[in-house]
Amino acid sequence: MEIDITNVVDAAKDSLGKAVEHLRHELAKVRAGKASPAMVNELLVEYYGSPTPLNQVANVSLADARTINIQPWEKNMLPVIEKAIFEANLGFTPMNDGELIRISIPALTEERRKELVKRVHHLGEETRISMRTTRHKALDIIKKGIKDGFPEDEGKRIESQIEDLIKTYNEKVQALVDAKEKDIMTI
Repeated sequence: MEIDITNVVDAAKDSLGKAVEHLRHELAKVRAGKASPAMVNELLVEYYGSPTPLNQVANVSLADARTINIQPWEKNMLPVIEKAIFEANLGFTPMNDGELIRISIPALTEERRKELVKRVHHLGEETRISMRTTRHKALDIIKKGIKDGFPEDEGKRIESQIEDLIKTYNEKVQALVDAKEKDIMTI
């Protein structure tokens, strides 16, 4: 049992790091008025009967700050990709010229910016919920260990390490959310 308790801090740190990394990944998908390949990279398209991420069937690049170019490796994928973009309801219209698909990113309205900020805050809250779950699991392991004979003062020390970790990672989450909110609200 002692091994579980001594590794609980490392396991919690690993889990919290993954939660913050997931938040970074999700925030990259939220558009902030500028074009970014991350906005469409993981869009699923039907490729020979199986859903496949767009970046595995086409080259996604930026033409300029507000235009995404999607060049499929097979021309017969153009209508399939175009359909997937429409169905994803991303808020922009693809233009197919027979060679590649261009997506012009329209300027964000104030109302749309506020919706995106709400989405960013929601993603931050989901990350915090995941972090609280990690904390509860770690504290349960410690309490069970103390009940099974692990030294109580050592258990309290590990509990305080867990709380410090949670505080540190909460600050990271808040910094990411604040930065993305600033990015969205900047005109």
